[in-house]
Amino acid sequence: MNLRAPGFAPTCLATLLALFAFGSVQAAEVQVAVAANFTAPIQAIASDFEKDTGHKLVAAYGATGQFYTQIKNGAPFEVFLAADDSTPEKLESEGDIVKGSRFTYAVGTLALWSAKDGYVDGKGQVLKDNQYQHLSIANPKAAPYGLAATQVLAKLGLTDKVKGKIVEGQNITQAYQFVSTGNAELGFVALSQIYQDGKVTGGSAWIVPGDMHDPIKQDAVILNKGKDNPAAKALVDYLKGPKAAAIIKSYGYQL
Repeated sequence: MNLRAPGFAPTCLATLLALFAFGSVQAAEVQVAVAANFTAPIQAIASDFEKDTGHKLVAAYGATGQFYTQIKNGAPFEVFLAADDSTPEKLESEGDIVKGSRFTYAVGTLALWSAKDGYVDGKGQVLKDNQYQHLSIANPKAAPYGLAATQVLAKLGLTDKVKGKIVEGQNITQAYQFVSTGNAELGFVALSQIYQDGKVTGGSAWIVPGDMHDPIKQDAVILNKGKDNPAAKALVDYLKGPKAAAIIKSYGYQL
């Protein structure tokens, strides 16, 4: 554009510059603590979020219990996407979140998975057959999917039988890695890690019925550090919208 062209009034230039300045002021960055099971969906959502709002999402991934400790110790997170509802509820009761910001953004699904085709049957009988050497789960004290895995084992009466075979990851990402690298023949993972657009993307899996463990309701909150950040509010609103919902469902979550 030739800003010196005839008819381009100085007032127009001032208005244009003001609009540019306004846009740059409005664009912001939000620091987000994301439960490891939600890594792939939030990466897909982040791309659309940044295009649609101009805000930038900066994510850290880990176990919900570990994030709770970090938040209590002053970590700079502004939004927290947990893998459960109890941890955000606890933060709310302790006055660490923006009042009224807590909501369920997804309901997770647990899966028993092997990187080997045909190794895990559709009903999980492979667990009872007990012919494997290693079973991977996430730390049940820090990761809700790990806790759900222990509940499934208890319901099947297998807790004592598999105790010596369990390899424990710090979070659900590490539990998945143990299986994907062959260090464990099978393991309990988040369905979202192995699922896309209505099908398991590789290996073999048993999608665990939801009545075999406590519901994995995953809540999001705006933390106190994000109360004045427009990008934090924009992200929470975006997660409630149709574009994010379509992505979340495509990874096997319920809404």
